[in-house]
Amino acid sequence: MHVFPQLRKLERKYKDELVVIGVHSAKFTSEKDTEGILQAILRYEIEHPVVNDKDFTIWNQYSVRAWPTLMFLDPQGKVVGQHAGEISFESFDQLIGEMVKQFDSKGLIDRTPLEFKLEQAKNESPLSFPGKVLADEASERLFIADSNHNRIIVASLDGSMQLVIGSGEAGLEDGTWENARFDHPQGMALADSILYVADTENHAIRKVDLSQGRVETIAGTGEQAQMFHAGEEGPSVELSSPWDLCIYSDTLFIAMAGLHQLWAMNLNTKDINPYAGNGREGIRDGHLPQAWLAQPSGITTDGEKLYFADSETSSIRVADLDPNGTVSTIVGLDLFVFGDVDGTGAEVRLQHPIGICHHDGVLFIADTYNNKIKRVFPSLQGAETLLGTGEPGYKDGGRKLALFNEPGGLNIAQGKLYIADTNNHAIRVADLTTQEVSTLGLKE
Repeated sequence: MHVFPQLRKLERKYKDELVVIGVHSAKFTSEKDTEGILQAILRYEIEHPVVNDKDFTIWNQYSVRAWPTLMFLDPQGKVVGQHAGEISFESFDQLIGEMVKQFDSKGLIDRTPLEFKLEQAKNESPLSFPGKVLADEASERLFIADSNHNRIIVASLDGSMQLVIGSGEAGLEDGTWENARFDHPQGMALADSILYVADTENHAIRKVDLSQGRVETIAGTGEQAQMFHAGEEGPSVELSSPWDLCIYSDTLFIAMAGLHQLWAMNLNTKDINPYAGNGREGIRDGHLPQAWLAQPSGITTDGEKLYFADSETSSIRVADLDPNGTVSTIVGLDLFVFGDVDGTGAEVRLQHPIGICHHDGVLFIADTYNNKIKRVFPSLQGAETLLGTGEPGYKDGGRKLALFNEPGGLNIAQGKLYIADTNNHAIRVADLTTQEVSTLGLKE
């Protein structure tokens, strides 16, 4: 998640000196599928070759022990260095720059251009990898994070498009709806006429004034935080991959995937600080500041608790709204325990869930890598499949027939479940009474 943008910048800066080859050694079962990897390449706009190392052959040959790991090879193919874990762009840039100087002085760098045929998405939809969706029953509006088009679409609940927020060009720029720029936005939260947006690859929180037609950055500098910190006033703080949002009272809660934490922003003072999680990646319950989280990517509230999808531990967890409270786990066990099993307690298995919403005491889950929509019952610590067969695909119909492809977000309004079906570039709609699934036809 965090290495791809850095690699893109380095590839462009050192386009004549640096060759990047990605080796994908999957943690999750779903990630071993070559077609799934292709969709990830397109979603993250990767421009270098990627090898599907599904049997960990290359991983073992190079004695890799962590995700991500960077292996540095000289122009003669010899390993000259290794770095496990995240690395800042500045450190990365300095290291590559020094290597280029060293090997250039020895006449070892061949600047003959390499030509790669980039994969192209087969997509006739007006959307491109939509990440999250927000359905507002009061105003009968649907807000869609059209993530890879770097914009927000506002439509009626029946799909009639009302407006587009963002120019479509990736960037961090405030201004009018037409001129503002986002970079792969994800989760949204609505309060009256203000839409808050998790602008994920800008590492920022944006405020969209729907009555004035303007976009403003209220948190984040545009630079990714390289370490855990205590937070500060919004515009001067560095964030890391904010993925989803929800509002309770005057507080905006943020699923801060890149820092393995939940954050909270006071919408009156604009102060923003960690709320839950100490930054350690894992699953450990306890008091809010001491808990371990792992890439939280979805968040919702019932007005009494915060519920979040802790993606890397394939778990659904809950945090108290009382700042002196705790984090506990509803379903899920560990970083490397995942699957597709309905049931209760320790027998439940999910696989990298990203989306979550609360409705009438039930949590609806986008069980992303299982290509399913599930229901989780907090009081029973139980989970059951609602929609999808588990096979990736694109098919409307009844609950046992409908197919999804890595759904990433979902929300409910007027008895219907709206689903951002990410790899299908579509918004799917499930009637909660009949459990029939259809595709929302966006109309100009």
